[in-house]
Amino acid sequence: MINRKKFDFLLLALMLLLIILGCVAIYTASSTLIGGQMSTQNYWWKQIIFSVLAIAAVVGVLYLPMPVFELFILPAFILNILALVAVLFTPAVNGAHRWFNLGGIHLQPSESAKLLSILVVARYISKEGLNEYKQMFYGFFIMLVPIALIMMEPDFGSTLLFWAALITMLVAADLPLFLVLLLISPVISVVASVHWLVILVWNLLLIYLLIRSRLSWVTITVASIVNVFISLIMPVFWVGLKDYQQNRILTFIDPTRDPLGAGYQIIQAKIAIGSGYLNGKGWLLGTQKNMNFLPEHHTDFIFSVIGEEFGFLGSSLILLVFALFFGRLIFGIGQLKVRERKVAASGIMAYLMFQSFINIGMNIGLVPATGIPLPFISYGGSNLLINSVSVAVVLKYLNERGFMK
Repeated sequence: MINRKKFDFLLLALMLLLIILGCVAIYTASSTLIGGQMSTQNYWWKQIIFSVLAIAAVVGVLYLPMPVFELFILPAFILNILALVAVLFTPAVNGAHRWFNLGGIHLQPSESAKLLSILVVARYISKEGLNEYKQMFYGFFIMLVPIALIMMEPDFGSTLLFWAALITMLVAADLPLFLVLLLISPVISVVASVHWLVILVWNLLLIYLLIRSRLSWVTITVASIVNVFISLIMPVFWVGLKDYQQNRILTFIDPTRDPLGAGYQIIQAKIAIGSGYLNGKGWLLGTQKNMNFLPEHHTDFIFSVIGEEFGFLGSSLILLVFALFFGRLIFGIGQLKVRERKVAASGIMAYLMFQSFINIGMNIGLVPATGIPLPFISYGGSNLLINSVSVAVVLKYLNERGFMK
């Protein structure tokens, strides 16, 4: 049952507001107005149906008894893994095996895998008496299973969300920060390999931080050698690539290298947002969208439609609502008493926040295009349903905080 005194109605209201704004944005993104003639695709009313189903799912999760909910997590995760295996044998859509087509409804098991993986990892790394090395082992082992299957689809962008959630959960589970540094150091070493001076500075900084953490000299030496090796081997790896492979990577980093090919999406998105100025071009009047210069404008690049038609003010409104939503989510996580629930809620917060950052970042040209939708705003039933249920899980935890130790 819902405890009205502890239920976070503000968090729920902010999520519903985002869903409503998403439906409005999808309507204009689905409409084409040229020469006074308007045509509208059916994405907007489908999103409304998805929204109703998502709200119904939220209510169902909130009223589900907690023992039943917790008993359901592990079997659902196993079934989801089987679904990720089965989807690899479905017909490819745009070169990827990601969806089950059930009577015109497309279900994407990688979406539900995010939430279920977070809940299962939180359960295992939050056990009493578990040292930090076992926490890392359980966390990485469990996450690697869905990540490997999703990469086979292939869907590399979604795997970033799993890693972001895992690192955040390990921090929430009180993993020492020096171990977190060791976990992410190879990624930093890859980036640092662009210049020998950057390699030198990064590795000296890493050694200094590890010494300050009072690790053994064996650990410091091994970590330093591994990171130096990664930094030095990257140029050799780069030279070994074919010319077309190097061009793909360079265009991934700098879209302007191939403005009519791989960089087309981000360039058009930036043009759309920039042309909106302060107030935007007006409702339904986005030229980049209407002339279909902006690809995927109802899904991955819907933020560009908002920027073009509603300008800086409209974009700022969306960002403000997201800021309030995540601020309230972080505040709520701080109120949780049960360790497993706090870790799980932290993972949910991380994957929703990282998903928002990546999507908006690729729309304004800060990060490469990865095909990650904007939570609650972009068109898509699976993504909206799982994001809503994820927030419902946090609301459920908050509603029962203090009842258990």
